[in-house]
Amino acid sequence: MRAETPKHTNPFWTLDDIAWDRFDPAKVDPDVLKLIKAASLVEYNGGHYADYLCQVFHDDPEFQSAAQRWAAEEVQHGRALGRWASLADPAFDFSASFDDFSETIQLPRGADASVRGSRCSELIARCVVEVGTSSYYAALSEAVEEPVLKEICRRIAGDELRHYKLFYDHMKRYRLAERPTLARRAFVAAWRVGESEDDELAYAYHAANIGGPYERRRAARAYYRRAFGVYRPHHLERAVAMIFKAIGLSPQSRLCRFVGRAFAKFVAFRADRLSTAGA
Repeated sequence: MRAETPKHTNPFWTLDDIAWDRFDPAKVDPDVLKLIKAASLVEYNGGHYADYLCQVFHDDPEFQSAAQRWAAEEVQHGRALGRWASLADPAFDFSASFDDFSETIQLPRGADASVRGSRCSELIARCVVEVGTSSYYAALSEAVEEPVLKEICRRIAGDELRHYKLFYDHMKRYRLAERPTLARRAFVAAWRVGESEDDELAYAYHAANIGGPYERRRAARAYYRRAFGVYRPHHLERAVAMIFKAIGLSPQSRLCRFVGRAFAKFVAFRADRLSTAGA
């Protein structure tokens, strides 16, 4: 079943605002194209995530409304990326790829509590996700040369920053109510960072680019070899600072700067290792 944009919401920009006539096929990077195909599936799945969040926050209409607005923009991101991918590769079947992805990668059905253990933890995890996507699209917008994709990624990166603030603001309400320890908040954030290498992104890459029987290791290595290569240190250091803020630590602290630099070096190391293995 395909996710649909909630009808009562109006994103800040639409596909009509994109200058599609500026598309330049000569500037399409084949590796980036594969990443965008995968990203279009993950983003378009936002409607399913909103359903889950509305179940978890079933008695919080303020947050439910915010989650629906968020989902509308996520679905729009998927449409924009899918349309660009189809321009770059007319053989790309977005609908079939999304059906494959959404049937395999599913959220808990009928959940009445967060899989993170609490609502505050759920919102910390969402902050981490928005940090990751904002950093990723900012990195892509700087790395790519194709003008239409550059514009789309720039717009999405801006949206994801707003989404981070949305979840952060609601998280602060629940942090006051639930009072989780700093250790618990840090654990949730670290665990969610680690989950970035679960099946969701690997399978999205598989469904969009490979097809056939799913070989997790093959798909994951192919995805991360390309994805890690677009980052520069400032993207990752900024991401760490935003995560520090989400868990209640100072993003200007010496510890934050140390962790940010270490994380950037780790990602660069992984990118180099995967690139060498791929070659």
